[in-house]
Amino acid sequence: MYKRKHLKPNRTYLLLLFLLLQTASFGQQKVGLVLSGGGAAGFAHIGVLKALEERGIPIDYITGTSAGALVGSLYAIGLSPQEIEAYVLDESFQLMTKGKVDPSKRFVYREQDANASLIDFSFSKDSVLRKSLPTNFISSSFLDFEMLKHLGMAGACAGNDFDSLFVPFRCVASDIADKRSVVFDSGDLNKAVRASMTFPFYLNPIRINDVLFFDGGLYDNFPADVMYSDFNPDFIIGSNVSYNAAPPDEGSLISQVTNMLVFYQTYTLPCDAGVIIEPKTQVSTFGFNEVQKAIEDGYNSAIMYLDSIELHVEQRITKEEITARRLAFRSKIQPLYVSSITNNYYRKKDIKYARKSMLRSRKNEIIDKETVERRYYRLYATPQIDFIYPTLKLKQDSTYDLNLEIRKAKDFNLEVGGHFSSRAVNTGYIGLTYRSIGKLASSVHAESYFGKFYGSAKAEYSLELPSIYPISGSVYFVMNRWDYFRSFATFFEDVKPSFLIQNEMYYGMKLKHPIGNTIKSTFDLRLVNLEDDYYQTDNFTNKDTADFTIFNGGTVSWEFVQNTLNRKQFASSGHFFQFRARYVNGVEESFPGSTSSQIDPQRKFHEWINLNMEFRSFLIDKESFHFGIHGKGVFNSQSLYTNYTATLLALTSFSPIPDIDTYFLPEYRSPQYIGVGTNIIFSFPKNIDLRFDGYLFQPFVQLIKNDDGTQTYSKPFKGDTFLASASIIYHSFLGPLRATVNYFPKQTNPLAFQVSYGYVLFNERAIR
Repeated sequence: MYKRKHLKPNRTYLLLLFLLLQTASFGQQKVGLVLSGGGAAGFAHIGVLKALEERGIPIDYITGTSAGALVGSLYAIGLSPQEIEAYVLDESFQLMTKGKVDPSKRFVYREQDANASLIDFSFSKDSVLRKSLPTNFISSSFLDFEMLKHLGMAGACAGNDFDSLFVPFRCVASDIADKRSVVFDSGDLNKAVRASMTFPFYLNPIRINDVLFFDGGLYDNFPADVMYSDFNPDFIIGSNVSYNAAPPDEGSLISQVTNMLVFYQTYTLPCDAGVIIEPKTQVSTFGFNEVQKAIEDGYNSAIMYLDSIELHVEQRITKEEITARRLAFRSKIQPLYVSSITNNYYRKKDIKYARKSMLRSRKNEIIDKETVERRYYRLYATPQIDFIYPTLKLKQDSTYDLNLEIRKAKDFNLEVGGHFSSRAVNTGYIGLTYRSIGKLASSVHAESYFGKFYGSAKAEYSLELPSIYPISGSVYFVMNRWDYFRSFATFFEDVKPSFLIQNEMYYGMKLKHPIGNTIKSTFDLRLVNLEDDYYQTDNFTNKDTADFTIFNGGTVSWEFVQNTLNRKQFASSGHFFQFRARYVNGVEESFPGSTSSQIDPQRKFHEWINLNMEFRSFLIDKESFHFGIHGKGVFNSQSLYTNYTATLLALTSFSPIPDIDTYFLPEYRSPQYIGVGTNIIFSFPKNIDLRFDGYLFQPFVQLIKNDDGTQTYSKPFKGDTFLASASIIYHSFLGPLRATVNYFPKQTNPLAFQVSYGYVLFNERAIR
């Protein structure tokens, strides 16, 4: 029988075996990267990644919190450090951090008419205060959709398994109900990262599996323990820009709240095999305008640690190898084509309005990324919707199901504001809106302006049909009253008696629809009743009776508006274009007073067309300097009223600066004119603008009062003039505070100075 011979291993064999085992162990060496939270300072992690890649240090696992979760997740889906850097330095990212939307993505159709509100407060029928205080400082609409395009698509194509990403990834968020940190290793990647970076009161909190999550930094701001327990790498590299808050101060509410919310952190590694890079940066938590500085600080700090890291991490990866791996991973990400829409409202049924606004389901429509994006921002602009969070699910046909988690706006919205001035034109504003959404979207709105100079009341009911091409109708009623004084008075001067009072009452209906995201079209039909009370001389006493002119009639108009301006007043960037065509007919009745040269009442029929075009464009739009051009042209076929003053009051005025509407200036009124000017703005830190506006005004014809009291039009192109304004404006988060000097050269006192706070805005005039 054959017996196997047993051989004794010699020393050479044992040495070779040991070397083979060491080589195998070396080939399996894994490196983990831990990224802390820290707000804008957390973008120093991008610089750390750049330095590591330049030396060929491989990253096999990533864990991150808050800003570290965002940077880490972008790297985990296959973006290079250079691509991440370009992304966060782009202007669109800066808009995200401020809660704004790219002007091209605004949906002007659903924006309410500009009013003088400074603050607004939403509340529900069942609770005025408990559920009505705002939970976020900025809107996350832009941020959430951008995260969907990058993280949502990559996560869905990886099967919602964070281990299947380009780099296996973990992030943490805080469950404040159970006071615990939660680790995400699967699910919607964009939602997990968004939960991790939901800084309390800054961003809307989001709900995952019926749990409301906030910033992971509250309980675990440096998830080295997660790296060790989930991945157990051979070597850990930490990048930490955060620190523990100072002890609470009895004089600081913020320090007290911070210490109540945030757990103490150790900012250490759970093992000896590792190193922590601590970028020295002065960038603050919300200093997002200094992202470039944070990246540079992270890079410079990481460079100092590379020699030490290389002693422990001998494995290298070349630029060509990592680029090829990235391309291979990213080639698996399916382009964004959405074939179905689902939506849910927490603990309530879905909102049919949302689905019908996004997709034509009866036609089995499949929409591409650009269409999805356009319709998403249109839906988000719906006043009846407060918050939308989008996620994706990859379907078997390689298209996506888009899920929209929608939170309705609270039932009521209260707005308060006005214009408070050193001149006698102070005006308060209050508005209340009731909103409802389901199969349809509707609202009931009432508002009032009140003050000696201007008073108004408005009521409106609006109804919108859900569609990808929406259309809305409204019925409304408006009353306006202007009470002009013969004075440029400040509150240090006596105000002379009123010499002109204009009353308007009109009601009608509007039909509105969009033409693209930033353009809307409006058809308007209304009936009007106007009354002007006036004196036909400057020399009147309190014993004199005023003339008054009444106009009753109707008007129909069509308006086309394109608007991307950054503010509702005192804009410094964007573009605006408006064209309006209006037809008017009606009957004028004028009744002479004691100062009139006429004796008997007069009655005349009028019919005219008014064409009005206005444009504004900021051709230079830099961070510290803005240059814009602004122009307006009017053609009006209106016939003469029975007397000079009545005709003058009916004419369209040129009012390119807000304050001009608070004066009655005959030299800027004409039936046909053109005016053009420039806006020069120097912007300084802390939201301060130094603004210079100058305009030339050229009437085609101008109304003239003859010596005998009759009226006529001047020869063409007479009466040209100009106006100028200089202001320093502080744009607070509530509204503009400004000091202004206006110059009207044809007035007896051409210079007019005022200090004011708020917006000089009024309800639309009936026909003028």
